[in-house]
Amino acid sequence: MSEQVTIGEANANAATGGVLFKLIIFSLSLGIVPLSSYFLSLKYIWNENATFAAITAVVSANIVLVAYIITSVLEDKQVSNKNLKETNQGKKDQ
Repeated sequence: MSEQVTIGEANANAATGGVLFKLIIFSLSLGIVPLSSYFLSLKYIWNENATFAAITAVVSANIVLVAYIITSVLEDKQVSNKNLKETNQGKKDQ
């Protein structure tokens, strides 16, 4: 029963925190940024060298992934700190 309550609270926190919005934004950028960086670097930076343009695309995809991971970790820390403060206040009230 407590697992269901925890899942419900997690869903409520996800809805209020805009987690789905962040996931959609990062998913779109994971598709758009590497493709854009490939074709733009192919034409303007590497003078039609496809190998270097592909490396540029891979690096840009990894940058997007790392940014998503950092954002998720920071958001998780904020939620856990908030829950910890609420738990401590509940114990003090008793």
